[in-house]
Amino acid sequence: MRMADIKPGWAVVGNDGHRVGTVREASQNYLLTETGGLASHLYIPSSAIANVEHEMVHLSYPQRDVAQMSWGQPPRVDDTPSDSPEADLHRHI
Repeated sequence: MRMADIKPGWAVVGNDGHRVGTVREASQNYLLTETGGLASHLYIPSSAIANVEHEMVHLSYPQRDVAQMSWGQPPRVDDTPSDSPEADLHRHI
């Protein structure tokens, strides 16, 4: 399944079956997920998704480990590719 196919409102669960939150937004590289805990939202990287079925996103981590990840901040890299020539100035070949 493509990240673009994941819809807001779908449940996000850990590999232990415990609910992590609800999808708020799906981008190319992460899911913005609303949670009920102290951190009101998480930016879950697409690499942490194990499976998606029946409008439910299954992660490859248990809920308790997800809470310990540093996913409370938005990713540093923008999802959109840069067309500006300045982006190439800092690229290492």
